[in-house]
Amino acid sequence: ITLDDDILAYILRLVRATRTNSEISFGASTRAADALASATRAMAALNGRDFAIPDDVKRLYVPALRHRIVLGPTAEIEGRNSVQILENILDQIEAPR
Repeated sequence: ITLDDDILAYILRLVRATRTNSEISFGASTRAADALASATRAMAALNGRDFAIPDDVKRLYVPALRHRIVLGPTAEIEGRNSVQILENILDQIEAPR
């Protein structure tokens, strides 16, 4: 399954954003990016394609990373959870076309 350079760059931007977000103490690792890329390939295959699309990444981003980040104290005090923060990051990072 082919991952276009734009899709790979998108995955990397999304994972890096977890390491620069002020609400996250410990962001996702490079292994998380690799896991997201592998899951994206699998999603494309399950949908009968030999290439991945940005929607594959979007669909898998939260489930693949929600357990791979550690929230900061501010986020916990405010009652925010990892799903909300990751969805916010996903909304902020523009997907390739």
